[in-house]
Amino acid sequence: MGALSDKSQSFAIRMAKLRRLLNEKHKEYTLAAQVVRSGTAIGALIRESEFAQSRLDFISKLSIALKEANETKYWLTILHEADYISDAEFDSVFADCSELVAMLVASIRTSKRLLKTDT
Repeated sequence: MGALSDKSQSFAIRMAKLRRLLNEKHKEYTLAAQVVRSGTAIGALIRESEFAQSRLDFISKLSIALKEANETKYWLTILHEADYISDAEFDSVFADCSELVAMLVASIRTSKRLLKTDT
């Protein structure tokens, strides 16, 4: 789980810094709060999954993290299209979020496959 956990923690830190930028530079608080909430929830759920009670619980937590990552992509798109973040900022952070989505999808698929072999 190391790479996924590390990547999601780094992403959460980026979201916190993005919130600071949005608050200070643009005086944008509502969208900033939304993107930081969903963006930091990804890592929190991944961290929770490390102590899941069962493989199903693990899959559930990662699935919720995936939903949060997808929501974060939505908020990032809104911030970009509303001209709060530049093309370069958007491309970088959106790519990181997309990488988290891909990692989560792969982890969920693997866990589901293993779940089938457990039964």
